[in-house]
Amino acid sequence: MICADGLSYFYPSINFMKIFLPLLCLFNVTVFAQIQLPVPLNIKSTYEKGNRTADGTPGKNYWQNTADYTININYNPGSRLISGSEEISYINNSPDALTEIVFKLYPNIYKKGNIRNMVVDAADLTDGVVIEKITIDGKENPGRIEITGTNMTLLNVKVLPKQSVHFFVQYHYFLNQTSHIRTGEIDNGAAFIAYFFPRIAVYDDIDGWNKNPYTGSQEFYNDFCQFNLSVTVPKDYLVWATGDLQNCNEVLNEKYCNRLHNAEQNDDIVFIVDSTDLAAGNSTAQNEFNTWQFKATNVVDIAFAISNHYVWNATSVMVDKKTGRRTRVDAVFNTQHKDYFDAIEVSRKTVELMSYQFPKWPYPYNHETVFDGLDQMEYPMMVNDNPVSTKFDLITLADHEIFHTMFPFYMGINETKYGWMDEGWATIGEWLLSPMIDSTAIDDYGMARYENNAGKETDVPVTALTTLLTGITLVNNSYEKSAMGYLYIKDLLGDDLFFKSLHYYIRQWNGKHPMPLDFFNCMNTGSGKNLNWFWKRWFYETGYPDLAISKVVEKGNSKQIVVEMKGNKPLPIDINISYSDGSKQKIHRTIAVWEKNNKTVGINFIASKKIKKIELGSMYIPDVNKKDNLWIAK
Repeated sequence: MICADGLSYFYPSINFMKIFLPLLCLFNVTVFAQIQLPVPLNIKSTYEKGNRTADGTPGKNYWQNTADYTININYNPGSRLISGSEEISYINNSPDALTEIVFKLYPNIYKKGNIRNMVVDAADLTDGVVIEKITIDGKENPGRIEITGTNMTLLNVKVLPKQSVHFFVQYHYFLNQTSHIRTGEIDNGAAFIAYFFPRIAVYDDIDGWNKNPYTGSQEFYNDFCQFNLSVTVPKDYLVWATGDLQNCNEVLNEKYCNRLHNAEQNDDIVFIVDSTDLAAGNSTAQNEFNTWQFKATNVVDIAFAISNHYVWNATSVMVDKKTGRRTRVDAVFNTQHKDYFDAIEVSRKTVELMSYQFPKWPYPYNHETVFDGLDQMEYPMMVNDNPVSTKFDLITLADHEIFHTMFPFYMGINETKYGWMDEGWATIGEWLLSPMIDSTAIDDYGMARYENNAGKETDVPVTALTTLLTGITLVNNSYEKSAMGYLYIKDLLGDDLFFKSLHYYIRQWNGKHPMPLDFFNCMNTGSGKNLNWFWKRWFYETGYPDLAISKVVEKGNSKQIVVEMKGNKPLPIDINISYSDGSKQKIHRTIAVWEKNNKTVGINFIASKKIKKIELGSMYIPDVNKKDNLWIAK
């Protein structure tokens, strides 16, 4: 038999409290150890081949492909022309002979005639990415090329297992000006530039080539690669990018390099370039053009931003006390956007809290740049955030996007298919970290939105592939439903065991490509508990959340509140009791009370006072019918 104590539940809306409850004996777990999660045939195949295992760990035959990219970009701010060339050394670590190579041309979302689910102004429609030249191992005209939407396929090629192949690609396209879908010109003299190079798509052990088209809503899936990026822009333009700046003294004047170096070593918030420096016009080397060089190792993507009129704040924070490693945090912005003056402090605090509070994992990269853009989007070491009107919006936007550093980037998640595996984590990160940054930043991210859709035809299981979803269904599954599932497991396990399990998952899969069963099984293995009863009911099954106060019994000092599950989604129980003498009491139970698939639970306690009123529920417990959540003594 296993007995679970009343673990305290961390709600951002209240101060952290521990509620010590009587031990509640549950049941013999062997009865429920037979609960199995559905295993699709293509996933079953990965087990049979030894690529993945049923305990969640990578198998002895696990593999993933990788590449080294050397990219040279010339950007003309006046015409918005991006001219690029790249050399790619691609390694086929798979056991398969590849007879085609699939590239992603993400800027083709702006190509005339392509299918997209985002609105694009007619002025931003272009010819897409124009391939000027492509070679394989030095040979031009390598075979038939097919470009469909955002996919470019090289046919009639053959790359054997364990073979390395070299590509050279020369190309150009025009950056969008007004229809800002995660990338584009911000204003005259500033731009955030992402997805700017042809990249080889992921070839994995589950689907083979990732041929899912990019249409604007579903996000991205890329391999872990090495990048050497050179960006050439006119003088007085500053450049920020994924990766470490390699030639500071060639592109910045000495005092600005010194400021940057000092910021990397200290907690103080300083300006690397302020308004006075911009007015003086001498922060960059005074060549006609400057080439900025960046290097990023073992990341899934690279992005950069430019401006000739943004100021640059910087600071750093120690993210690993064992090694003394620090992460530099930058905020780069237009001074007309007053909210951004707080961005550096909020961003620094987010990096610190992620390292020590949630997920309690040392921030994995050397820097994080928050750029004043026109979107709400994350990249390795970069965030493109629009200006906002309130401090609350600044906090919840910044910490959400920065949290994505762990999920999907450090963990290599396939966002295209499994959006909930990263957005859900960024959402719970937002819920938990925001009030740690500012006690007034209480975020109920989408709870009512889920309640309004729960149980309807458009409410499908969380594990439904993101590629099949649109609208409110996609949003519910990716954000609040998955985040609630993570939160309830955190509550059930308690912080120590939860972090032990989460860290087990992170250690197994960082730098790799986990899929849903890898996560669920790692959490089971890491915690030493079979949590399949909850994973199945919350993530795999349809249904809706609905709890009710069924009955209240008072026999002298002995009290019992019977809570009924009218829906079928296991939820924590929060009870707020008001007594006749004006005093109040809170009672909490974790989702463990529903493990037997029972429909009611009796909550027994002792109180000498008479109950006046009972209210069921709290901010982070959705309920489609709250009318039966109130009991008033007659």
